[in-house]
Formats: sequence, structure tokens, C-alpha cells
Amino acid sequence: METKTVQRRFDLDWLRVFGILLVFVYHSSRFYNVEDWTIKNNIWYLSVEVWNSFSTSFMMPLMFVISGASLFYALGKGGFGKFFKDKVLRLLIPLVVAVLTHISLQSYIWDKSHGLFSGSYFQFLPQYFNLATLNWNGAHLWYLKYLFLFSLILYPLFRWLKGRGQNFLTKLGGWLSRTGVLYMLTFPFLIVYSLVDADSPVMTSNGGYPYILYLWFILLGFLITSDQRIQEKIRQLRWVSLIGGLLLAAGSAVLIILVADQETITPTIIIGFTMRIFGGWLSVLGFLGMCMQALNFRTPRLDYASEAVLPFYILHQTVLLAVGYFTLQWGLPDVLEWTVTLAASFILIMVIYEFIVRRFNVLRFLFGMKPGVKPVAAQTKQTQLEPAVRR
Repeated sequence: METKTVQRRFDLDWLRVFGILLVFVYHSSRFYNVEDWTIKNNIWYLSVEVWNSFSTSFMMPLMFVISGASLFYALGKGGFGKFFKDKVLRLLIPLVVAVLTHISLQSYIWDKSHGLFSGSYFQFLPQYFNLATLNWNGAHLWYLKYLFLFSLILYPLFRWLKGRGQNFLTKLGGWLSRTGVLYMLTFPFLIVYSLVDADSPVMTSNGGYPYILYLWFILLGFLITSDQRIQEKIRQLRWVSLIGGLLLAAGSAVLIILVADQETITPTIIIGFTMRIFGGWLSVLGFLGMCMQALNFRTPRLDYASEAVLPFYILHQTVLLAVGYFTLQWGLPDVLEWTVTLAASFILIMVIYEFIVRRFNVLRFLFGMKPGVKPVAAQTKQTQLEPAVRR
């Protein structure tokens, strides 16, 4: 088993970018689905609800699996102090900064659209900054919060597996690389759903799954990255996994949303959730395998997108809601309205990132980015001056 990083996993970088874009599109559709949200279109669509159920079956599992894979490589770069510092800088600081700044706009739009507040945004701020009710979950940034907590929880196990537990990890890798075992790695979810009451705090959910189950997806991401045999099996099965997973996920969405009575436990709802669990996991494996096969290369666009992905994620829902707050009042046809909202939000996010966040190290720090390099013009000027100084 090879545990040292020989090169950067560009396939994971591509997949992370695609994953965040999927989250962006998913949130843009929530103006139109049946479930309540910050602001809603006048007409809601069951077809959009089916899309949301389909996409959430694999969307956040994919993001946490990628995060688990990244943790495998991060643990080879120092001890706990460095690991903790990196997670604070990358996850905790951007979360706290967002909660104390632009997340307040999301809360204001929610309260205003739900008739809970009628004043201006600035009149709302004193109410928002009530420490007893401040949204430390960070709205859509709950992913950063739980990734931070789960990374710390799993650190001792991961450190042991990459140290004294390497022999165990090698044996485990051989077992996990079997097709049947690999495909059944989310089977424990069925046990959890069967034994734990849906109203239990343990089953509090977001993004399609209970928070606690994302801990398992991080662990799975770490394990499948730890052994080349598992990755080769994922690559070999990529088409079977992707097609089978997407079909199961789509079928589960239709059953759960359009067929089953969601108020009672019936065979249909049980079959639907079983299909959702395995369909979501197989889809994740399919996406991983496809990117391993076709996208393990570097381009300037990937470099740019990889650096932009965290600020984009941090900003995207606030910008979507701010843009949607106006576009939903224009009376456009719904498809055009969604297209305008999506395109305008994307452009605005990228303008904010490119001309405000990316170019100033203070803002880069607040958005979880590393300090930027000197502009090319400045480097060139310094290089031209150095010979004159030496003379």
C-alpha cells in the first residue's frame, strides 16, 4: 500500500469544482420546489422537488467523501498542531466571518419574506446580532462547521491508521476492494434509519442526510483513498456504478416524492429510501471513477477554479437570495426567471471574487484562502531593479 503523496490528485480538484457548481444549481432550484425556503416563487413544482430529491441523494455525500480523501493527504504534512491550525484557517474562520457579516442578509430576507420583520436591513441587524439566537450553523455553511468538527473527531483514528495501524489499513483495503463489499458500504445507514426514531436529535438532517451520517462519508473518503486497489476497483466499475447509481437515485426520487405516502411507513417508502441510500453511494463511486479515468490532469482553468471554489461556496447562497429577491418580483416566465437568476448570480459571485476577495490578502485570509503571490508586473519590476542595486 502506498501512503505517500507522489503527485496532486487533480481528479479530486475537478470533482470538487463540479460538486460546488452542483450545490449552486441545487440552491437556485429551491425557489421553485415544494419545500419551504428563504424566499419562494409564486408557483411550486413537484418536478423540481423530484430533482432536489435526486440530486441530494449524492450531492453532499460526494462533498464529504472528497473531504475525507483530502484529509488522507493532509495528515502527511505535520502533527496535530499544524492540522488544527489548517482547519481553523480553512474552515472555522470563514464560517465565523460569514456568520458575522453576509449571513445576516439571508436571515433578513427570510424574516421579511415570512412576515416576521417589516423594517429595513439596518433596522434588522440589532435583532440578528442577539448572541442567544445568532445562527452559528451558518445557513448553507453548515458543511464547514461539521467538516471542522468531524475532522477533529476522526483525527486520532486517521493518525493511527497512517502510523501504527498501517498493517490493519492494508488488510482492510484488500477487503474493501471487493466489488460486493465496496457497494455495500452504506448498508449501515439502513440500520440507523431502522433503529433510530426519525424525530430524534441524532437524526437532525441537512442536505438530504442526517448530519451524523456525514461522519461515515468522511471516513469512507479516507479509506478508499488509502489503498490503490480500492481506487483501481472504483475506476474499473465506473460505468456500472454511475449508470446504476443514477438510475437508483432517480427511481427513489420518483417513488418518495410522487408515489409514496411520506406521512406513514409503507413498503413503498422503505423501498424508496433503500434505493436512495445505495443509489447515492453508487453515484459517488461512479463520479469518482469517471474523474480518475478522464480528469487527472492540470490546466490553468483548474488552478483558478480550485482556488476560487471555497469563496464561491461561501458567497453563493447569499448572492442567489439577494438576486432572487428582486428577479422573483419581475413577473418573468419561470424558466427565464430561473435562468436570469442563475446567470446573474454566477456573474456577480465571480466579480466579487475576482476584484475584491482574490486581490487582497486580508480578504483572502477571511475567506479561507492562502496569501496571494505578488502580481506579475510587480515581480517583473523587482527583477529589473535588482541588477541596478547590485551595481
